[in-house]
Amino acid sequence: MNTSEATQKMRSYFETGITKSYNFRKEQLQKLKATVQKYEGEIFEALHKDLRKSKEESYISENGFVLSEASASLKHLKGWMAPEKVETNWFNFPSKSFVMAEPLGVVLIISPWNYPFNLLFTPLIGAIAAGNCVVVKPSEMAPATTAITKKIIEETFDPQYILFIEGDGATVVPELMNNFVFDHVFYTGSTAVGKVIYELAAKNLVPVTLELGGKSPCVIESDADVKIAAKRITMTKFLNAGQTCVAPDYLLVHETVKEKLITAIIENINKFFGDDVQRADFYGRIINEKQFDRIEKYLAFGKILSGGKTDKKDLYIEPTLLQINDTNNTVMQEEIFGPVLPIISFTNMDGAVNIIKQNKNPLAFYLFTSSKEKEINWLGAVAFGGGCINNAALHLVNDKLPFGGRGASGMGSYHGKFTFDTFSHKKSVMKTPTWFDPSIKYPPFTNRLNLFKKVMK
Repeated sequence: MNTSEATQKMRSYFETGITKSYNFRKEQLQKLKATVQKYEGEIFEALHKDLRKSKEESYISENGFVLSEASASLKHLKGWMAPEKVETNWFNFPSKSFVMAEPLGVVLIISPWNYPFNLLFTPLIGAIAAGNCVVVKPSEMAPATTAITKKIIEETFDPQYILFIEGDGATVVPELMNNFVFDHVFYTGSTAVGKVIYELAAKNLVPVTLELGGKSPCVIESDADVKIAAKRITMTKFLNAGQTCVAPDYLLVHETVKEKLITAIIENINKFFGDDVQRADFYGRIINEKQFDRIEKYLAFGKILSGGKTDKKDLYIEPTLLQINDTNNTVMQEEIFGPVLPIISFTNMDGAVNIIKQNKNPLAFYLFTSSKEKEINWLGAVAFGGGCINNAALHLVNDKLPFGGRGASGMGSYHGKFTFDTFSHKKSVMKTPTWFDPSIKYPPFTNRLNLFKKVMK
């Protein structure tokens, strides 16, 4: 069966209405959760093979994250599905108004390679919870994880309901989107590919969620707790060997604390990964040679303060601190997406803000300061998707916060109920009783203007 026939079967299956009931959605989420737990060992093996992730890192950032998302969806699903009562204006008295969450239909989820398990199943959970049929297309660049993902999905779901599609994304995705009109497309990946997805979707006015990237700045003010800042920056920057969309992309450090911060980060790299990082159990690898070559070239665009060792055969790049004096060079124009951390000093906020504006609307923004006034000023000065004060990246772990970008870093959001909302249409309904039907609402409207003005203020 070709993909066009398969997606048409999904449309027919959705139109039976079977996916809409609470019991059906609950059962599918329970089955998915159980299967993920069943194959925990194989998931660990796959992620280690693709990205050299340890079991602990895999659980925190991949399958454990997915299980938490599934548990939260199961816990709140009935409430999410319930019609939401809203106020009714005086003009429509005594009507009652409510908003219903309606499944969109057949949706497409395209996931990336850097968190190949998490970033496929997390949006899938929300799409299932919202009552949709789903086509999932994983990245071909993480083959071991793709294999276990396929096994889980095909063992758990009927292909008329959840369809797993493999292949080269540059070929498969345009074919899918040109031959079938999806009701929503959810894409996580690069801004360049996001533009292609957006253009394909626009032909049929298909709504999209784009979870992209960008250069996420991390500002360390003069009054920051440098010791804490160094620990939190080191942990989140070098997690997954820097291949995290919300990792701090570069540091803007007040010149009065720059040397102290650099020393503290170096100390934490040694503490977290040991003297020989390449042998550390908790340090990953670059996904492939193409990405290795791309990241390695950045080492030439600044002064190496720490790190800088590479091993192409092992796809290893050491955690590297890079002093930058020219903010117009290549390393400050492209998202790094690797274990290279540029450091730029600043003396005043205006100068630092101007550097951030060179790559406006970052996916994330991080600020370390002990001043409430500075916090307010920075949050007002920088437009960004989401972020942290005195932390980095961990806002995405809170499913009560919407996760997403703006502008070049994306559109739309998800996590928790926000994923459910992304894959739902909010249908407005007003119910009016028949026992009250005043003639004043009907023509002719002679001499009623003043009354209408009072009612419709």
